[in-house]
Amino acid sequence: MMIISACLCGINCKYDGGNNLHPYFMELLAIGEVIPMCPEQLGGLPTPRSACEIHGGTGIDLLAGRAIAFSRQGEDFSMALVKGAQEILHIAAEIDIEGAILQSRSPSCGCGLIYDGTFTHRLIAGDGVTTALLKQHGFQVWNEQEYLREKGVCTNIESS
Repeated sequence: MMIISACLCGINCKYDGGNNLHPYFMELLAIGEVIPMCPEQLGGLPTPRSACEIHGGTGIDLLAGRAIAFSRQGEDFSMALVKGAQEILHIAAEIDIEGAILQSRSPSCGCGLIYDGTFTHRLIAGDGVTTALLKQHGFQVWNEQEYLREKGVCTNIESS
């Protein structure tokens, strides 16, 4: 059993109210291999919501209090991202997951690359808050493209 970003299963939980549906992940959901979750919603953020990015570092830095997550309008989302990550970690530990498939570039779910906090679509190496927390606790995390490549599935998907 694995946790997956809910947006990858067609659940409209992205900041803009949309999703990042991929048919392969819908198949995994249909056969009970994944549990869809959105850490931003679990952290108390509404959908839709303002886009946010981590400023001053990555998810690991935000967890350590060295960075903040804010929207273009200046709303501080740091506490909500941490709360959502903690909720995901609690669930992951309770159900003894094998790992997580999380949406790339997200300030919560990003795995390997996240936006740099300037709202210019520039990417930096690093993980989002949920990915960082899961990795700190020994869980394997893939972004959706890594997982699809590993499984030999077409990765020509649009995601944001």
